Amino acid sequence: MGRLRDLFAPESVAVVGATDREGAVGHAILENLVADYVGDVIPVNPNRESVLGIECYPDVASAPPVDLSVIVVPPSIVLEAIRESAEAGVENVVVITAGFAETGSDGAARERELRELADEHDLNLVGPNSLGIMNTRSGMNATFGPENALDGSVSFMSQSGAFITAVLDWANEQGIGFRDVVSLGNKSVLDETDFVEEWGEDPETDVIIGYLEGIDRGDEFVEVAREVSDDTPIVLVKSGRTDAGAQAASSHTGAIAGSEVAYESGLEQAGVLRARSVQELFDWARALSGLPTPDADGVAVVTNAGGPGVLTTDAVGDANLEMANFTDETIGRLAETMPDEANVYNPIDVIGDADIERFETALDIALEDPNVGSAVVVSAPTAVLEYDRLAEVVIEQRDIHDKPIVTSLMGGSRSRAAEEVLREFGIPNYFDPARAVSGLDALARYRDIKTAQRDEPERFDVDHDRAREILETARSRTGNRLGVEAMDLLDAYGIPTPHGEIVSDPEAAQEIAADIDGDVVLKIVSPDISHKSDIGGVRVGVSDEDVYDAYEDVVSNARNYQPDASIVGVQVQEMLDLEGSTETIIGVNRDPQFGPLLLFGLGGIFVEILEDTSVRVAPVGEDEAQAMVEDIKAAPLLRGARGREPADIESVVESIQRLSQLVTDFPAILELDVNPLVVGPEGVQAIDLRLTVDTEKL
Repeated sequence: MGRLRDLFAPESVAVVGATDREGAVGHAILENLVADYVGDVIPVNPNRESVLGIECYPDVASAPPVDLSVIVVPPSIVLEAIRESAEAGVENVVVITAGFAETGSDGAARERELRELADEHDLNLVGPNSLGIMNTRSGMNATFGPENALDGSVSFMSQSGAFITAVLDWANEQGIGFRDVVSLGNKSVLDETDFVEEWGEDPETDVIIGYLEGIDRGDEFVEVAREVSDDTPIVLVKSGRTDAGAQAASSHTGAIAGSEVAYESGLEQAGVLRARSVQELFDWARALSGLPTPDADGVAVVTNAGGPGVLTTDAVGDANLEMANFTDETIGRLAETMPDEANVYNPIDVIGDADIERFETALDIALEDPNVGSAVVVSAPTAVLEYDRLAEVVIEQRDIHDKPIVTSLMGGSRSRAAEEVLREFGIPNYFDPARAVSGLDALARYRDIKTAQRDEPERFDVDHDRAREILETARSRTGNRLGVEAMDLLDAYGIPTPHGEIVSDPEAAQEIAADIDGDVVLKIVSPDISHKSDIGGVRVGVSDEDVYDAYEDVVSNARNYQPDASIVGVQVQEMLDLEGSTETIIGVNRDPQFGPLLLFGLGGIFVEILEDTSVRVAPVGEDEAQAMVEDIKAAPLLRGARGREPADIESVVESIQRLSQLVTDFPAILELDVNPLVVGPEGVQAIDLRLTVDTEKL
């Protein structure tokens, strides 16, 4: 069991601020506890001798032993109430009271003190500004919500208390139960990562679900959730965006990899299924809590109604699943047992006059097919079909074949009793066939999460000291930005770069060019100019005799474009043969929640136009780096589409891993672009570089 189990399974609960006054939060919480809780309920209020007929104590210290304190006092005395509980030996505290960081600077200061107090006494503290917590095994409803949750195996957290009350009202009507429920509130001490870790260790929690507006410790959340999701599915609705995505970014990567992309990538890497709506959240949870994962993506559909059968087929096409291709043996057996009018191909239409035996035969034959991983039973009500018996058949077939089955027994009151029976045996029923398919899709996606191979990030032999020296030069630059003058940073971490040097006069440019075989490339070096080619700051294919004039041209163009730009010099660089090569980009943007986001995609001048990119949270191993390359739409170009010679993809994958190590080693790197990273059959070359450094973190 986890360290927070006593929070949800206390033997006694004190309500600090309990009152008889109707409409008061302290009255509602006490009333909820008295109604169902099997432990001891202890009112605490110095102004009452009893509350709801229960002896009341002036403080926690004078009360019987308390395992959990629920604080419902005015903001000005919350800290005092927490301290009194801690000094009385209470380790678990829920702060219902609002008026903290959500209210402004004074409240934020009060919340900082609360956090320090909790840290001093090593408290497991929920809130402040929380609706409270629930545990259905003990009947504990330590919230001021209007009703308790039903017993179940789903543990539920929410950053919104109002969301919990609305969900519980709906879930109780739907017969959906919970194990633990927690309103996170301001997450001053305990947050979503703590509860995911706790429920991952809880054998009675089958599924973890939640509504979140943000994730405070994104990097730790990914690590914890990734481990938990190997055994326990996690489904979240994530709303809202951080400020990071709205801020102007100085790099291509920063402009593309906004905070919403960080959440998408982080949650995917953590093995979290991200639902798009509350309905989807619970549709998936119902499937994940009661059904086995499918061994194959093929879905069999058995229906007595042609129209709903087509809708189901469309839904399968929209999901990550596929309609199962029946074997010849399956089709032959169906043809022998079904009426001539029936469709024996997938979807199986047993036609409108089908009775229980026909449904049972069709479902049994379909589930025996090795290409079928799961099934959907879709039925419209008829006079010859009893939904109660159909529910029994579905349960029996699920047990016989050990394959997930979901149902869409369409109709109103006629389907209610059957739906309850199915729910009791862990089989969800959905009115809409598309929702039924969505439940199966969640099962298949969770199977892929559990079976995914994740390599540990490799540690390459690099020149860490040289890299630090180069980053230190940002202290003297405008906005702490560096450009191609920092190309040795990439070389220090093993990312290949062309031969070249930065010079400050045309004569020196001529000398460098003379030492390079063939024509050269000249680029203006300025941390203030991003799009060098757009302003005439780049000259390509310059011969030795033209180097002097080319130098003067790029400097003149830069000064005309931006007179106040800081010009470091001009880079004279070996010109590469780009025929048969592809320009890509690798980059980093540091997200405030998840840390460094790695980006890979089609580069050059097209990066911001096509936005063909993939993103991961660093650090990444070889498998995730490989997936980044495979994710982009232009991946066929790298693999050798239309007669092109295949690029050295292994060198791209290694470059992504080396960049991952660089930004993990140096948290001071805020943004970094290698654009383009030219990829050809012989390997990669980093042509241009731009980065921003937080020198205070060096």
